[in-house]
This record gives sequence, structure tokens and C-alpha cells, in this order.
Amino acid sequence: MTADFIYLASQSPRRSQLLDQIGVRHQLLLPGPEEDAEALEQRLGGESPTAYVQRVTGLKLDAAVARHRRLGLPAAPILCADTTVALGRRILGKPQDAADAERMLAELAGKTHRVMTAVALQAGRKRLAALNVSRVRFDELRPPRIAAYVATGEPMGKAGAYAIQGRAAAFVQHISGSHSGIMGLAAFETAGLLRQVGFSI
Repeated sequence: MTADFIYLASQSPRRSQLLDQIGVRHQLLLPGPEEDAEALEQRLGGESPTAYVQRVTGLKLDAAVARHRRLGLPAAPILCADTTVALGRRILGKPQDAADAERMLAELAGKTHRVMTAVALQAGRKRLAALNVSRVRFDELRPPRIAAYVATGEPMGKAGAYAIQGRAAAFVQHISGSHSGIMGLAAFETAGLLRQVGFSI
């Protein structure tokens, strides 16, 4: 490995912050207006949440590698990640509107759900991947409490309609797994992949 930085192909500020936290220099490699990034997240019938998050992450990495080549950027590893919230085999994606967010949070209230974060790294011809699965138990949430949270706007754009690093931290009774994974980039797994391509972390 010759580069001392990586490309992060993600629009999530949380993923960028988590890379900063573990001391990884990075540049953003974001989709252009001609790319339909949302289309990559389409679900296949009967697909399990685990298979879904791994497949979508791989597609995002394919798109980022093609983007890197098209732009003629200097060589460096390219990192992608995707996070999915699941209740049983059912995927809870990003809410369409406030009512959808309230519905999701009511479903999660008082239950344990899974948060799966897949990470994929392309370094030259080498492609590496990892998966983190965490379990989160929410407190019982009454409708007024849910509505007040949704009114903050925080659930919008978030898988499962919540951000554990934000106000929803007050909903969480118990976590089994990775806090950074639930935020969107599992730091332990990411560091492991980067060490395999020559980074010292």
C-alpha cells in the first residue's frame, strides 16, 4: 500500500466522524448528480436483512470504484458501508415521512431489534468485506414521546427512524454489539479491514 489515506464513498457525516475518531485520513468520494444512488437500495423479494445489507454495500462499492476510475483520481483504498435495521426478517428502512417514522418507532418500542452494518473495502484488485450485527432493546414508548421525537426531524433519513448518537439514546435500554456499528460504521471491523491492506490502526 502506498496511499496514506482512503476514499470514503458515503454521504453520512457520522461515518466520516468515526473514521476521524480512529485516526484514518480520508477524502469523500460522493455520487454525482447523474448517479441514482437510491436505486442501489432496492430490495429483492424474499431477501434476508443480512443478505440485503451485504449486497447493497457491494453495489455501492462497485459504483464508487467506477466513479473513482471515471474521475481519474489518485490510487487509494475505497471504503463503503451500509446499515440496515431489522425487526425479525422485516427491514425497516428510512422513513418516507413523519407518519412513517412514528409507525416504525411504535413497532420498535419495547422490543429488541437488530442493526446490521456491512463494510466493504477495495484496495487495488483486493476486495474485503465484514459484517457487524448488534442488538438494541428500546424502552416502551408512548405515542406522545414518539411524536415529540419525530417532530425534532432527527428520524428522517435514518434507517429504523432513529439516530442512537442523538436524542434516541434516551430510548435505549440495552445494547449487545457495537455502538459505532449502530451509528453506521463498525469501527472494529473497519480497522481490521484497513490493517489487512497496510494501515496501522
